[in-house]
Amino acid sequence: MNSKLSRIFLGLLMAALPVFSVACGTSSSASLGSGGGGTQSGSVNMMVSDASTEDWATIGVQILSISLVPQGGGSPVNVFTAGSSVPTINLVQLDQLGELLGTVSVPAGTYTGAILTVSANQGDVTLIVSADPEAGFAGTAGAAIPPSQIQIQGATGSAGSKTVPVNVNFDSPLVVAANQTSSVDVEFDLAHPAFLVGHVPPASGGQTIWAVNFNKGPVRHRHIWDITRLILRHTYGTVTSVSSDDSSITITKDFPVEPPTNPETAIATSESLTILADATNGTIFYDVDAKTNVTIKNFSTVASTLGGRYVRVAARYQSNGSLVAVRMWAANAFNSVWLSPEGHVLHVDTTNDVIVVQNELGVGIPLQVDNNTLFFFRTPWNALADSTAIGQGTSFLANKDLVRGFKIHASVVDPLASPLVAQTVDIEIARYDGSISAVNANNFTYTRNFRTATDDYTFTLPYISSGTPNGSDPLSGAAITGFKWWSFAFPTIVDSGSNAIPDFETATNGTVNFGGTAGAYPTWGESYARWNDPIQPNAWAVPWTVLMPTTVPLGSAATSYANGTFTMSETGGANAVPVTLSTTSGSGTLVYQVDRTNGIVTVSAVDITTAAGQTTITNNLVAGTPVKVFGVPQANATIKAYVVIYYTGTMPMATAVD
Repeated sequence: MNSKLSRIFLGLLMAALPVFSVACGTSSSASLGSGGGGTQSGSVNMMVSDASTEDWATIGVQILSISLVPQGGGSPVNVFTAGSSVPTINLVQLDQLGELLGTVSVPAGTYTGAILTVSANQGDVTLIVSADPEAGFAGTAGAAIPPSQIQIQGATGSAGSKTVPVNVNFDSPLVVAANQTSSVDVEFDLAHPAFLVGHVPPASGGQTIWAVNFNKGPVRHRHIWDITRLILRHTYGTVTSVSSDDSSITITKDFPVEPPTNPETAIATSESLTILADATNGTIFYDVDAKTNVTIKNFSTVASTLGGRYVRVAARYQSNGSLVAVRMWAANAFNSVWLSPEGHVLHVDTTNDVIVVQNELGVGIPLQVDNNTLFFFRTPWNALADSTAIGQGTSFLANKDLVRGFKIHASVVDPLASPLVAQTVDIEIARYDGSISAVNANNFTYTRNFRTATDDYTFTLPYISSGTPNGSDPLSGAAITGFKWWSFAFPTIVDSGSNAIPDFETATNGTVNFGGTAGAYPTWGESYARWNDPIQPNAWAVPWTVLMPTTVPLGSAATSYANGTFTMSETGGANAVPVTLSTTSGSGTLVYQVDRTNGIVTVSAVDITTAAGQTTITNNLVAGTPVKVFGVPQANATIKAYVVIYYTGTMPMATAVD
């Protein structure tokens, strides 16, 4: 979990922004229509993605199918169906990355939502605890949660065929037009407190139950205005052909088995992808078996070696929906291209020049950095920067340009060597997060504390230049330059322009204090830094910040809920802190009632914007009720709640993180 936020942001990030992206491209495919000249179609590139977590190494889900909902009614249009061997997708690895599932043809038209069907039998969701979770986390470091302790909410169907339908309403309609490109992003929110709720009973030896909830908040839509800015997770596949002009290869998509096996094997699919070489900047091609690398602008010099081989590809989208390889690795065995540590940086040892990357088994993989190690930062919208190293050798670590929490995918000089020596390190996400302080017109400071104190950091980061392009407004599509920020619960309400920084200063000056040993809780944020902005050459700067809900540990209601407010007490605290909830439709606080009865945990959404919801919360959130709050501290010493979870039935253990 991204510690504070997820409990599960995954933990509150309860699941931290899992993303399923739909991007309509123009690649050729057969029409779904028949008769009368056929129905015009566009192509849809199907992806899923997610966000980070400190507490989990694997949150594995199986997506069986995805359908689009036509505007005005009609049958949903299927755009993705898994094969007979359904791969498990590890959402933790998709930290703001897209996992490309395949490309399909979709009838031209307008669509207002999507239906994801997730497999929901016992064992279909995989949970493996991080190698170094935050202090107090209910799971054991590196351990897999037994399937019997995972309860999937909302499952329907008979045993062995259970599924959960996840309905997602688009913020704005998706228009699929023939020969045009459009896109939509649907996120599993690992940072959402209700995505993964751990209930720890008070009895000694009692079993912790993890309730997985896909509906009512954790999965949502986010518009993508520019497909070229999507950062894709490395794609695995088997080469089936090279084009006659050597400009591209065709692969069938492969997925690694999750959790990994030894040696790792592939789950083959029938999904076909065409990938171009970068004819302008060149594609770096690594032959893992021969231990060689060359830069190619077409596949003519390596075509004879590719047939039937496994490849791993770092690719980017072009504006027309085509995929271009930035770097590519090829080998005769799948394990050879897979054996390249991927995950979040767990530790950085600047004394011995070693970085530790957490894999999907909750194991830290040490990588030796030497003078030849090249560091890249994924910038798919800038082809030259995407293929140019930003640093080399051990000085990159000494300068603290890599810290715990970054999402990377490394390649090694020799996968059989010990220790493993990093050949290249792809920095996919440069994430800084923590409590926010010292905010001024030029920069602000993040302070981040981990269970392992040597990983702690305090960094002051500048905002990007006011003239630097920075995406588009989620509602209007208007171009944005300079720093922007928004609140976790309202990702479409972006503050940008000349008032963004002054507003950010105002929004981050709040702290709440329970007193005693419980202490204070400051404003918490998360940013994904950008390299080499004009205001900060050859270093990191902040393009945006999302104000994350500060996670207040499990406490109890000091006063009963009434008219949108209650007060909360913490163990060891001397003060009860007021908590305010919004009851406005469209922006209401998300409220969940968690009940544990006879070993069954049920997570129920309570809509407090309705009279019925007000009655439910008033009757149940009374003085003494265990409660968790995720919100932003305000200048008036109150908590503006984004999510409130209260408990009924068997009470949770007061000291547990859940």
